[in-house]
Amino acid sequence: MSNAEVRGRFIWHELLTTDTAAAAAFYPKVVPWRTQPSNMPGYTIFMAGGTQVGGLMALPADASGTPAHWLVYVGTPNVDATCAQAQGLGARICKAATDIPNVGRFAVLADPQGATFAVFTPSGPPPGPSPEQGAFSWHELQTTDVAAALRFYGQLFGWSKGVGHDMGAMGVYQLFEHGGAGVGGICNTQGPSTPPSWLSYVHVADANRAVASAKAAGGRLLHGPIEVPGGSWIALFLDPQGGAFAVQEAPRTMSAPKSAATPKATPAVTAAKPPAAKAATKAAQPTKAAKKRAAPKKKAAPKKKTAKKKVARKKAKAAKRKVAPRKAARKSARRASPKKRARAKRGRRR
Repeated sequence: MSNAEVRGRFIWHELLTTDTAAAAAFYPKVVPWRTQPSNMPGYTIFMAGGTQVGGLMALPADASGTPAHWLVYVGTPNVDATCAQAQGLGARICKAATDIPNVGRFAVLADPQGATFAVFTPSGPPPGPSPEQGAFSWHELQTTDVAAALRFYGQLFGWSKGVGHDMGAMGVYQLFEHGGAGVGGICNTQGPSTPPSWLSYVHVADANRAVASAKAAGGRLLHGPIEVPGGSWIALFLDPQGGAFAVQEAPRTMSAPKSAATPKATPAVTAAKPPAAKAATKAAQPTKAAKKRAAPKKKAAPKKKTAKKKVARKKAKAAKRKVAPRKAARKSARRASPKKRARAKRGRRR
């Protein structure tokens, strides 16, 4: 791959922090990294398997008041030309173009909305394929003007506009692509007190495990773990020194336990999910008609006997009592002798 092809690629990530020893101990507990010393004094390399994925160094002495943060490096075939173009588009130079012997040339800029990033031209071959676990897999820019940021970076690095997700009051979460593949998203900052910044996601096998490990090691969970559109699971953190980072687990299979491949959305996108979940829960509840059909039918209570029926029944019984003696007399007369029957007849005539 030539330097011309490196344009617009996220090729390095660097943590600038207030306590390098503590950071070197923290991150390997949360993500699948190990540390390795470099040939530059005070600079530590983060390794994912056999691949270098990031660096660690102390905040410069002249960065007083600057909090710990991750800095993204975007590839360019010519650092100086890119800096000049960026300035013409409204960016500001934070650190002028500088050579790193046997490594490359870089510069640090702030985009027109204030988010810092670095541009980098490697002196050797560009980084190879990312490892399956431990690589930076998604990049998210929180800014005050999504449309303006997309135009700026598109002109500078050739990024193209992807799908935009309308988040209502939160604005649009705009995906951007490099080489036809989605590599990140741009969204509005969450309130005026939040400065524009880049957030990088590390690919992990289990977001739940990363959350538990980060908490145990002194990190602070900001959001998640939560599933985002596309099936990925993400979680956002602050490390013990205040550096923001995120983890992402690939979509889970039906047989696997839940925990973020490239997320297609950010927590801003997932904020719209609870109402949908609530609606789904409501839809799953049986309606009144269904409840009525499902309820066991009660046996009808026996009808109460009316007063008229009671009176009729009493009269019928009384009639039976009057008829019964007459029937008995006739039966007895039939059994009597002819003389007695004649007497009986005469008696009835009288």
